Amino acid sequence: MSKLSINHDNGIATVTINNPPVNVLTIDLINEINAFVLSLTDDRETKVVVFKSLHAQFFLAHLDLNVINGTQGGQAASIEFNHMIANIKAMKQVSVAVVDGVARGGGNEFVMACDLAYGTESSAFAQPEIHVNIPTGGQGAVQFARRMGKNKALQALLMGNDFTAQQAEALNIITQYVPKAEMESFLAQVLGVISQLEIRDIVMYKEIIEASIKDENAGSELELRYFLDRAKEEKTQAIISAFLKHGGQTEREAKDIQGIFVDTAADLAK
Repeated sequence: MSKLSINHDNGIATVTINNPPVNVLTIDLINEINAFVLSLTDDRETKVVVFKSLHAQFFLAHLDLNVINGTQGGQAASIEFNHMIANIKAMKQVSVAVVDGVARGGGNEFVMACDLAYGTESSAFAQPEIHVNIPTGGQGAVQFARRMGKNKALQALLMGNDFTAQQAEALNIITQYVPKAEMESFLAQVLGVISQLEIRDIVMYKEIIEASIKDENAGSELELRYFLDRAKEEKTQAIISAFLKHGGQTEREAKDIQGIFVDTAADLAK
């Protein structure tokens, strides 16, 4: 791959995007992202995929304007972009966008396709498509509506203005604003925990959340099925036994539940 640099470490794949001059989502970049994401379909070792940018000002600028036309090639490229958004959303792994620059149009849609998204004080998020006579093409309007509600989504789409990371967090465009100076330590803490889980744990909660968003009752039924099935597992019973042994359901839980979890894990690792 010429536009993606990929590093694997302890269950975390870090994907650095570099498509000069401004990280436009060209068909070549889209194809590389699709190929990488699809290569993880049967991967049980990779738990987290972190997307970063090598560009100092841009995370992803937007979809290549040269493919937004009525030609067969342009239409095909736009459809592949839409497939890329769907492929990211369908990943078993936790996808994470770490944004330290501009993410507009397709770039912002890429960010919203990821499970988690963090932005620094240098980031900006927008769906400005209305100003080039098109609607959003990668579920931007759909996601704005689901995340913001009717009135805020309509204003944002008709204005097409930038949001800071703090504003984007408040509007549910991203998960959280994190100062640039704190991002490395923040990611180490959060992703370090997630990367130790089994891939089936991640899939389980993704499925429950997705079902619950569509239908509360369906989500409740799926959650209960998972709960009852997991309760029967030997692994569950071994963890509960060790947890109780190290102070679970005692006063230690009040101030040191994380310590109980650490002792439990150490006990089970013997």
